[in-house]
Amino acid sequence: MRTIQAVLILLLLASLALAASDSPPPDLLGFFTPPPQYANDFGAYKSPLVFADGHAVKAAADWQDRRQEILKTWHELMGPWPTLLEKPRLEYVESVRRENFTQHRIRLETAANQMAAGYLLVPEGEPPFPAVLVVFYDPETSIGIGKAEFRDFAYQLSRREFVTLAIGSPGGDAWKPDSGGARCQPLSFLGYVAANCHTALSQLTCVDRKRIGVVGHSYGGKWAMFASCLYDRFAAAAWSDPGIVFDESRPNVNYWEPWYLGDQPGVKRKPGVPSRDNPRTGPYKTMIETGHDLHELHALMAPRPLLISGGSEDPPSRWRALNHTVAVNRLLGYTNRVAMTNRAEHNPSAESNEQIYLFFQSTLGRPAAR
Repeated sequence: MRTIQAVLILLLLASLALAASDSPPPDLLGFFTPPPQYANDFGAYKSPLVFADGHAVKAAADWQDRRQEILKTWHELMGPWPTLLEKPRLEYVESVRRENFTQHRIRLETAANQMAAGYLLVPEGEPPFPAVLVVFYDPETSIGIGKAEFRDFAYQLSRREFVTLAIGSPGGDAWKPDSGGARCQPLSFLGYVAANCHTALSQLTCVDRKRIGVVGHSYGGKWAMFASCLYDRFAAAAWSDPGIVFDESRPNVNYWEPWYLGDQPGVKRKPGVPSRDNPRTGPYKTMIETGHDLHELHALMAPRPLLISGGSEDPPSRWRALNHTVAVNRLLGYTNRVAMTNRAEHNPSAESNEQIYLFFQSTLGRPAAR
């Protein structure tokens, strides 16, 4: 019975990426293969295909048990999620026409008794549409009315016939997020918020609930990573230069901060890279001491398609971590499910963003034929 359940769950995960192809469009194909110097290089990371007791995952049917073990371990480290919302409240505040879509200013229930301001962009045409959740410090930047350049993912995707939902930090302050009393780490809580946003999108008649992705840059990239890895109903994900593994040589890969994974009640540390005088705290400290790293979460994406839009924090050498997720996909019978593009700068560019849009077009598809 357990084997049958594992197979059924694997089939469900595969169906969530129903628009994905093992033959990506030519403009993206080369990004699904690591540079030769990193091919088959798994670095010092522990294989996610080995159970905690040391025995190996030998067949696809075994993976679901290992997947659940990883998920359970990380939730135990970070703290449990509150109960997911069954029907998040959605309030429409104002609607305006922009180009080929309608922009709705909304308020959305993202946690119990917590309403978040955001924007829902709905394109013209025949639904149902694929959809993408766009997460960042503020929702205005994501719809193209903020100050930062090349972070307008929601605006650009809706122009390309995606429904998009743009939201910002819970409570409006990424450094002091309003978790509503949740007992999990702030970064895990962001994943919980995203899961409720997915539910809200899936309940819209204009959205194809099987074709919902998530994207974010930097802080938003971390958010998108934890959302898509911890909540397997996201059909595809793109993470723009979040720092996809722990790396204390890079100050911006700052998972140690209390607003991410370093929150420890009663203990305060100065912002910045951990040191003898400013030691690690919270679950981050435990993760480092027990040999956990984010590649374990990446593996939870399989077989759903994943794109890392790498910049200064995620150079090509990050393939050492990504090769582990490639190996999981290979075990499950999938190829071309993990891709990474690269640029020199942390900030997105027109080229790197076009690659993200093409990725979602190829994995989530265009509006379904009626």
